[in-house]
Amino acid sequence: MGQSDGARTDVASTAGPSLAAPARAALTPLRWLGPPDGPVIELLDQTRLPAEEAFIRCGSVPELVDAIGRLVVRGAPLLGVAGAFGVALAAYRGDDVEAAAAAITAARPTAVNLGWGARRALQSYRAAAGDGGPVPSHETGARAALAEAQAIAAHDAAASAAMAGHGLTLVPAGARILTHCNTGGLVSAGAGTAFAVILAAHRAGRLAQLWVDETRPLLQGARLTAWEARRTGIPHAVLADNAAASLLAAGQVDLVLTGADRIAADGSVANKVGTYGLAVLARHHGVPFVVVAPVSTVDLDTPDGASITVEHRPAAEVTSFAGQQAAPADTPAYNPAFDVTPPDLVTALVTEEGVIQPVTAGNLRVLGSGAHAIAGPQSAVYVER
Repeated sequence: MGQSDGARTDVASTAGPSLAAPARAALTPLRWLGPPDGPVIELLDQTRLPAEEAFIRCGSVPELVDAIGRLVVRGAPLLGVAGAFGVALAAYRGDDVEAAAAAITAARPTAVNLGWGARRALQSYRAAAGDGGPVPSHETGARAALAEAQAIAAHDAAASAAMAGHGLTLVPAGARILTHCNTGGLVSAGAGTAFAVILAAHRAGRLAQLWVDETRPLLQGARLTAWEARRTGIPHAVLADNAAASLLAAGQVDLVLTGADRIAADGSVANKVGTYGLAVLARHHGVPFVVVAPVSTVDLDTPDGASITVEHRPAAEVTSFAGQQAAPADTPAYNPAFDVTPPDLVTALVTEEGVIQPVTAGNLRVLGSGAHAIAGPQSAVYVER
């Protein structure tokens, strides 16, 4: 959407599913290929959805960093997986693994999972040496980094299922849910975060309607969430972001569900720009605003929302639309990729460990210290694992 494709290698391309027959195959937005085809990371190019389902191959860390920057691969949990596999890729290629991890981490500064995944794989790579000594070979470290990446992906799939189960307890019968951006199988090794809850509600017969914010300027809602909703048979409709207020005012929303890219120690939530506005609207209209994110998205090293680095993206994403100029040439634009929602606007936080309600610094500290939360109507109760 207004971005150049950059360098890539297309390995597979199919026409999108017909309107009459939605595809139902499991999503595989990221794949690792070893010899004889690799080492290479294969990514479903999300910039080309819904018109085309095409994969690109990243055979080097610079190619992966480029793909991350262009949003070929995106979404907090999947970025963590991609970061870990990127470190493994560098190790198998014999590259400078420390430099590779740093480059991957810097590719998108707001998404905490990206650096978290890269650091996890880097630590495994280092530990392969034993006792802090030099790594005996790139191959030894590479195997360790790859095993860690695979473990992160497996945990993410399990976390997705757990979040779906915990979040389902917050969905009333006949729910009309409003969501923002994309939080499904395209952002995860499983069914996603907020979308996993939505899918669970649909399968449990609790979902009457999914409202999908288009999510300007790159339309992740219209292009990606609607695509996922359609292929899973969820009743849905897309709305312009600036129509959300009238939809809530008309009493057509029972629950707002979003994901998160970083959650600060005080409970502030960084997510796709437009999320903060939805939280304000939800509070005004008395509608619960629930965030669904894995524990890896909680960053206790970031004290509050003001400390979160918000990524700003090129003006062309705002001043053009579908590759066509929409504003006079050289018009400046304000284009933050994320905004920050204060914790007092968040009704509950759903993680794989349980539901946190209310979202407070104290509750998040307990979550990070080895306990998990089971939500009551007004407060969280913690039990040791």
